[in-house]
Amino acid sequence: MSLSLSAEQPAAPAIADDGVWLECIACGETFAPFEDVRYTCDECDGLLEVRYADLPTFDDFEGQGVWRYAEALPLEEGVTTQEGATPLYEVPRLEDDIGVEALRIKHEGMNPTGSFKDRGMTIGVAVAKELGVGRLACASTGNTSAALAAYGSRGGMETLVLLPAGKVAAGKVAQASLHGARILEVDGNFDACLDIVQELAAKGEAYLLNSLNPFRLEGQKTIGLEILEGFLADYGTVPDRIVLPVGNAGNTAALYKAFRELVQAGELAEDEVPKLTGVQAEGAAPMVEAIENGADEVRRWDDVETRATAIRIGNPVNAPKALPGIRETGGTAIAVSDEEITEAQRDLASEGVGVEPASAASVAGLRKLRAEGIVDDDEHVACLTTGHLLKDPDAAAAAGADPEPVPAETEGVLASLASESSSAR
Repeated sequence: MSLSLSAEQPAAPAIADDGVWLECIACGETFAPFEDVRYTCDECDGLLEVRYADLPTFDDFEGQGVWRYAEALPLEEGVTTQEGATPLYEVPRLEDDIGVEALRIKHEGMNPTGSFKDRGMTIGVAVAKELGVGRLACASTGNTSAALAAYGSRGGMETLVLLPAGKVAAGKVAQASLHGARILEVDGNFDACLDIVQELAAKGEAYLLNSLNPFRLEGQKTIGLEILEGFLADYGTVPDRIVLPVGNAGNTAALYKAFRELVQAGELAEDEVPKLTGVQAEGAAPMVEAIENGADEVRRWDDVETRATAIRIGNPVNAPKALPGIRETGGTAIAVSDEEITEAQRDLASEGVGVEPASAASVAGLRKLRAEGIVDDDEHVACLTTGHLLKDPDAAAAAGADPEPVPAETEGVLASLASESSSAR
């Protein structure tokens, strides 16, 4: 199956269930969607995508949140906590400072558990129930574990999460713990955790709900649909570019799939598709390396480090789907320093938008691309921010101003307000 924008809408094979099936992006083999647990192709181990015999138009969508887009999803309803319908914030001072025609921030941190992962879990956990599996599992840098624990709990299912020891923000561990997940801290990085979880899934010990699971990405498609509808309502046009942080590259792959399906449905012209632009931290940038070198696949980075913990990933499993998405849309990828990420986090905070470090990578990347002349001044741009500020309170405190001690009297407070230190950031 071609992942190009010009690929034709496929005909449903005999194994399709109500017009839905799974198809390998490498060899084209097709599979029934809900008969067996399957993450990759039986024939070649390639990545799978969900396919549909009938693709909806914008007129077919109704309601609010992820399930507004039920006609574009594999199930009519999911295990839900009212995810989606996140804000598309205006940031006028930042827009002027960066120097683009329009800039909006799609803040996925406003989902129920504080990250975009909820969009995938509402579908992934529902599919798990459809398949009749008992235990859910994921490897995580934090946000996936929080969402899986919440949605698994809501669905009455056992959840297991593997985290890299000492590398996950406290707010995320607390969420997974409170929602009842069994948490195992692995002496290794995220990629080592994912290797183990994949082996557990292959042994039938758990149902894998990392973004290797094709059903999870279906929920994440709805980010792109909301962005397009928001821009059409406010500007009468879709954005020229969507800039997003890249960890496992699931959102890049999901948005590209959403746009391909709109092209196939006749709702979007190929030349209207937004340029998908990925941003990684310099210490964890295998996708950027592949884009810059014109490579067809990423080289796994075994040693990764960045304060943007949510994208501290050296082997993005969705690269085979995401690399074509960046290239086919005319996008690019760029790496930014931790210092640039923190500065972007402060910039967003100055507009009242609170995000965790990885989220701010999108704005840091946009600023760098604009300075290099790769982004033009007349562009309409959406930056995706993926997680809430309180996901990583330690990083937020480090990026902000320190509290000032004052005596318990009005004169002492007035003296502090008059001092230079009170106005220094």
